[in-house]
Amino acid sequence: MHVGLIGAGMMGHGMAANLLKHGHQVSVIAHRNRVPVEDLVGRGAREVHSLKEMAEAEVILLCVTTSKVVEETLTQLTPHLSPGHIILDAGTSAPAATKRLAHALDAVGVAYADIPLTGGPEQAEQGVLGVLCGASPETFDRIRPLLACFATTIRHFGPPGSGHTAKLISNYLVTGMVALVAEAFGAARAAQIDWKDLYEVMLNGSGNSGVLRKMVEPALKGDFDGYRFALANAAKDIGYYAALAESLGCASGLTESVAEVFARAVETGHGGRNVSHLLDPAIDDVS
Repeated sequence: MHVGLIGAGMMGHGMAANLLKHGHQVSVIAHRNRVPVEDLVGRGAREVHSLKEMAEAEVILLCVTTSKVVEETLTQLTPHLSPGHIILDAGTSAPAATKRLAHALDAVGVAYADIPLTGGPEQAEQGVLGVLCGASPETFDRIRPLLACFATTIRHFGPPGSGHTAKLISNYLVTGMVALVAEAFGAARAAQIDWKDLYEVMLNGSGNSGVLRKMVEPALKGDFDGYRFALANAAKDIGYYAALAESLGCASGLTESVAEVFARAVETGHGGRNVSHLLDPAIDDVS
């Protein structure tokens, strides 16, 4: 199939590289960071210079940051779409916005699927991501072979919006764990408990997790970029989750507390840092 990529960032690059590896045609549009675009072109992708050219692809894959950016992109792209096109939103978006966009595109014969991901840039490059898909059964059947090029665990949760709902629930668990690890190790520092010793014994207990290992093991060597997920993106996701939880009647004080950790990080100017920087004594004011 011919896939057009909008958003050749850390995740989009790996996904597109694996699509090329599996023999699919890939078009990519200019990105503020030229390095991944040029790398994909070197692997056989075609660089296009307009959304009209991008619409020559059968499937258009969006790897952008927010629901607002998704909506703005589709507003510009829709005039160039025709019946039979498929839009894939691989970002973490607000389910209500996803449902609204899917309904609008369905009216002009364009299918929409939300395919948020589990895993990070390393998993994207290796082609071992997880996909939480929201789509009609017919669309899911059409896109599953594409998803299998970069994902090893693919689950269909229901109609458009279902994948983003499932992803927000998953991300709430993760961001909550990030906040807990940061607070726990902050307490350990205040109590003069050795981080290395504490971490090593925690690996043998129920506290052992991917979040713990990604955050703490590099931090022991002075590297606070072990968990490559921006604080601003975490704040955005927990904000979407809080709205979802409110609509479901599931909001709680815990939701508010977790959201506050990341909102404060953004407010104090640390949104561009990775979440593992919550362990950094230099930004103690947000942990």
